[in-house]
Amino acid sequence: MERFSSCRGVSFEIKPHVNLFAITSPPIDESPPTTRTWLLWGSVSKVAASTTSSIMGRSMSRTSSHFCDLDIDENQDEYDRILPDIEEGHDKEDHKQLAPLPLPPSLSKRRSTREQPSKVGKAKGSRLSVILLDQGLFTVYKRLFVVCMALNITGLVLAATGNFPYARNKATLFSIGNILALTICRSEAILRVVFWLAVNLLGWSWVPLQLKTATTSLLQSLGGIHSGCGVSSVAWLIYALVLTLKDRENTSPEIIGVASSILALLCLSSMAAFPLVRHIHHNVFERTHRFAGWTALALLWAFILLTTSYNPKTRSYHSQLESRLIKQQEFWLTVVITILILIPWLTVRRVPVKVTAPSGHASIIKFSGGVKAGILGRISPSPLSEWHAFGIISDNKNEHMMLAGAVGDFTKSLVSRPPSHLWVRQVHFAGLPYLVNMYNRVLVVATGSGICVFLSFLLQPCSANVCFLWVAKGIEQNFGKEIKDWMSGHPKEKVIVHDTAVLGRPNVSQMSVDAAKNWGAEVVIVTIYCQICSLPPFGITSQTESLASKFAAPTGSQAGLFDA
Repeated sequence: MERFSSCRGVSFEIKPHVNLFAITSPPIDESPPTTRTWLLWGSVSKVAASTTSSIMGRSMSRTSSHFCDLDIDENQDEYDRILPDIEEGHDKEDHKQLAPLPLPPSLSKRRSTREQPSKVGKAKGSRLSVILLDQGLFTVYKRLFVVCMALNITGLVLAATGNFPYARNKATLFSIGNILALTICRSEAILRVVFWLAVNLLGWSWVPLQLKTATTSLLQSLGGIHSGCGVSSVAWLIYALVLTLKDRENTSPEIIGVASSILALLCLSSMAAFPLVRHIHHNVFERTHRFAGWTALALLWAFILLTTSYNPKTRSYHSQLESRLIKQQEFWLTVVITILILIPWLTVRRVPVKVTAPSGHASIIKFSGGVKAGILGRISPSPLSEWHAFGIISDNKNEHMMLAGAVGDFTKSLVSRPPSHLWVRQVHFAGLPYLVNMYNRVLVVATGSGICVFLSFLLQPCSANVCFLWVAKGIEQNFGKEIKDWMSGHPKEKVIVHDTAVLGRPNVSQMSVDAAKNWGAEVVIVTIYCQICSLPPFGITSQTESLASKFAAPTGSQAGLFDA
């Protein structure tokens, strides 16, 4: 099986493990032994029922989004008994006040040890190490990052040694080309088309499951290309600037100044995207990335105009640029970059919304207009400050809605001070939920508000047969009667709802295994939504690993495990 990672259906990355999530045991009948096929982007294997769960080693991986920031506990068995109620609905401050939770003795001892003053320095080091080693060392995201860096470094070395004259003479073009590539990887309009093509080309029953999961893993890890091209663009620009300084007689101080400013802004954006800054100070990262990027783009246009119009012989600037610009490759690349950056901002609108709060822990935001299943959207209280992405729930008819857990300043204000209008980007984007359409039979395992990104598959026709396993506390009280009614009236083998306030804490792993067997699922999507930003010593990754170690698809079938 394969394992894919994201968080709240927004930030998608891949978390492969050194061992496959396929566990085999001696076949009960005369079925042939299991086979495994390794692909470039991951692995897929046929699996048979197994009683051997110890084969699964524990991974140091964890989700990469700032929404889920939990410490990882090493004791899986004790963790399994405590995690399933993480979506209870308490705010971060509430959990600080509820320190004396009923914990097993070993966990209590570990927690008391962590609360010693001498642990402060260690905690920071541990946090940094977890972020830097986010999701392990050999994720598809990081493989793509390494591939991009390797290709660009090879080109730089060849150019510096005189074996690649074109790159030496066009170092600036290679820097702009990397910027174009990273922009494409984050262009929601282009990715919407790419995801649509993937579903329509590969969403046929005769397409091998290995190809589908390999494509899914690639699409969820495009951020590796984005990051790799970002660092590479800085390297190429440094190289171009060094060459320019060596030949400063044929350039102008203005060109050197503008190029140096662009380099400084690119370095600032890269540092703001460093995992430690991005995880802990996400708003700082978002604003720095946005405004530094815009400023760098404006300076890039100034750089192209200056370099195109400058005559080194007369040391002056030409006034007529049209005929010279259209012949410059740098000009056309910059045009495409500018268009891609402008597209989402041209669709920003301030729209009326209806916000209701079934409880103090979540709000329901309703908009006009239907949306297809698996699509996500962004909203903002102030378009230049911050944007928040949420899964969209819709029957694709008259309206759509978002379910927002009250976990931050903005989401809490939706409950305490419901707005009448919000800013939205009318270009919705696709992610892991949209790729459900690529498969035939899917099991979705969700806790709390994590169900929202997949509810549309229950409300409107779709190509995939989706089974839902939802574990939450106080469903009607916390999520409203409307959502409860949507989950009601379906066959029990298709929709399984476990209210922990009524039925207590379940064994989510075993429930998921049983549901996957009964449904004959090709893939299992685990989306755990946690309202707690810091609750040592537990981590949502371990719960998913427990599920992975116990998961066994029906004999002869193929399955993949997606961790959202």
